[in-house]
Amino acid sequence: MSADEFSIIQTLLAPLASTVAARGLRDDAALVEFAGPVVVTTDALVEGVHFLPGDPIHTVAQKALRVNLSDLAAKAARPVGYLLTLFWPRARPAAQIAEFAQGLAQDQAIFGCALLGGDTVSTPGPLSISITMFGALVGVRAPDRREAKVGQDVWVSGVIGDGWLGLQAALRGDASHPALAHYRRPQPRMELAACLAARAGAAMDVSDGLLADSTKLASASDLAIEIDLPSLPHSPAGLAYIAAASDPIAARLQLAAGGDDFEILFSADPAQRDALAQQSLDLGLALTRIGSLRTGSGLLAFDAQGQSVALGTLGFAHALGC
Repeated sequence: MSADEFSIIQTLLAPLASTVAARGLRDDAALVEFAGPVVVTTDALVEGVHFLPGDPIHTVAQKALRVNLSDLAAKAARPVGYLLTLFWPRARPAAQIAEFAQGLAQDQAIFGCALLGGDTVSTPGPLSISITMFGALVGVRAPDRREAKVGQDVWVSGVIGDGWLGLQAALRGDASHPALAHYRRPQPRMELAACLAARAGAAMDVSDGLLADSTKLASASDLAIEIDLPSLPHSPAGLAYIAAASDPIAARLQLAAGGDDFEILFSADPAQRDALAQQSLDLGLALTRIGSLRTGSGLLAFDAQGQSVALGTLGFAHALGC
């Protein structure tokens, strides 16, 4: 049974708008006060592109929120609030909207943010969600992709490849695969924000694949980047995938290009190595040095023998138009 847009807003979404700024979702706009710079980011998720039609709807809501939180973390910011635009298909049960809202409520409690407003519309097309997130700096700066320097190390948080492995498991219907949760509910590295503000040069999150995003980071600073493939951090599931492959190098490249990792990629001066190693211990979060930056352009990847590896597809890119 369909549900009226305005009743959905008041019964399911207004409880998520817990701040005075949101005006109970009864006005045309929110009124937000900031004491300093505002970090703003937006991401959209489309059914069949960023998530599968059969993914649990509460995890779809959480993924939509978390991919935006990941962008904030890379800019050394904490969340303040967000706008939600929900394009709900006429063919999808309206009862699922309550589950969607519950997923948001759970993550709002975890990450300390609240809904400020947005829009809800019906659509004949696939389910689509767009979130615009507002954040406040945790330090005095928001690391810029353009702030990488020659000679800096390149680091990445967490593990690489579990987003892609989780997607493959979902496509196979393998509900027991350990990487499935990483694909459906990525972990934005909010705990890393203060460290990035103090120690990183350039920083960005890894969404389209480590290789593609490494190239973006280097290009923004007019530099070349070198990646040591064997140093990339992988989960036990990722290591098992490499071990079972007939071509381990190709398997490593696939994990590095697969995307949906939502880890943080950043550069730092070599003088920061000891401090970052200690930060990794303090946070209980793996921080791995995977390469370096030099003059030039493009990406070079090396195997265990130090030989350059031929690169194929570096990651995901939307093809717009026909």
